[in-house]
Amino acid sequence: MKDRYIATVDLGTSKIALAVAKITGEDVQILYYRETPSDGVRYGRIFNPTKASIPLKKALSAAEEELGIKIRQVVIGLPRYGVRQETASASSQRSDPHSCISQDEIDAVKNMALDTYPLEDVENEEMYGAVAQSFSTEDALNYSEEDVVGMPSRSLDGNFKVFVGAKKAVSNIDIMLSAAGVAEASKYFLPMSTADAILTPEEKENGVALVEMGAGVTSVTIYQNGILRYYYSIPFGGRNITTDIKYECGFTEKLAENIKLGFGACMPERLQNMSEKVLQIRNEEDGTSQQLSVKYLSEVITARMKEIVDAILFKIQESGFADKLRNGIVLTGGGANLVNSSSFIKQMSGYNVRIGYPRARGMSASGCAGISETGAAATIGMLLLATADSHIDCATEKKPVAGAPRRDHAPAPAAKENETVHQDNLFGDDQIEVVKPVKEQRQRPPKRPTGIFTWTKKKITDIMGDLYDGMEE
Repeated sequence: MKDRYIATVDLGTSKIALAVAKITGEDVQILYYRETPSDGVRYGRIFNPTKASIPLKKALSAAEEELGIKIRQVVIGLPRYGVRQETASASSQRSDPHSCISQDEIDAVKNMALDTYPLEDVENEEMYGAVAQSFSTEDALNYSEEDVVGMPSRSLDGNFKVFVGAKKAVSNIDIMLSAAGVAEASKYFLPMSTADAILTPEEKENGVALVEMGAGVTSVTIYQNGILRYYYSIPFGGRNITTDIKYECGFTEKLAENIKLGFGACMPERLQNMSEKVLQIRNEEDGTSQQLSVKYLSEVITARMKEIVDAILFKIQESGFADKLRNGIVLTGGGANLVNSSSFIKQMSGYNVRIGYPRARGMSASGCAGISETGAAATIGMLLLATADSHIDCATEKKPVAGAPRRDHAPAPAAKENETVHQDNLFGDDQIEVVKPVKEQRQRPPKRPTGIFTWTKKKITDIMGDLYDGMEE
């Protein structure tokens, strides 16, 4: 049986996530997953296709080199922001009232609703997706798609939610892909595919709000009775928090982002012993230094998070499903990794909140670091849809050069004992010291060596656990 490959691209405001999966019969193996900085993207939409194509082309080349394949097509998501939700309906009179309704008739009514929906601006808008809400027959109202198939009736009426977005945002994707040297295999409306990767059937049935917090956009997707009922995106995300830190403290954006990732948290009152820490940032070039209290950093982050959560809760209330979310809120996306973020949303909303990690159902992903993290939710969603479509085949294996070693797609080997692993400095040219203010009290035997510790990326992962010792989530 011929193998086929699926390549997906999740193009966000701050990153490009490229994944490659190999399908052999019923076996699906995720071979590759990498995140690289993006360019030419704002609010999850491409504004400069030429700039956006440069990092994408480099990401594709790196994957091809490592896997020994040629990527010809990619599966990519439609923009999340600037999408409005509308309602549409269509009716059909059946020629044989004694025959049972088929899935083909359901699809025909859906296509009729989309074809006849009056777009406000045909030149600049297009349909991104549609979701069936309910169907009715001559003697039954508001049935689900699953229930209405197989029923006899003289007529069939359908109600749908349609999602409308800008044509230019889609055409910019095509321009970017062309400049990067790949074609489009398929475009997906990501809220539905991401929900399939994160939510359980019980959550969809009982009512849940999926909140995906990215760098530039935070989206709210509401499910109830197993059906997508509401979608809205907010132009705020993790990058806004980084920008606040940058301007409040006078840092570069890179340093602000890494300080957020390394020491950022919501709810300063819950930091406990960490609130006493002080970051001392030293610039090795000019010898200057600057101090930043971890508690103050948390206050800056919490102020922006409150604005984002207020907007989320306003949209949930506006949806009309605020009192029907029996399973509360599921938080995913890169922003879900912020310490105490789920507790902060629970405190503000009163809903139960859990962190949503993608579930690669039926897929193996050994050796792909990051594929099971919250930031890979959209990627797993696209892979689930694309693998179910037997027509999608995005890559071909390169013919091996005579005498060249054969590739087996195995993950890179771990560093050998005593082997030095080189890493870039996490904070660029700056170094960070963490100082705990000295209190006037009787000295106790120290549990750890005292003094000031200068940390770079080589040590950051080892000491992060100690820094957050005692912090509540």
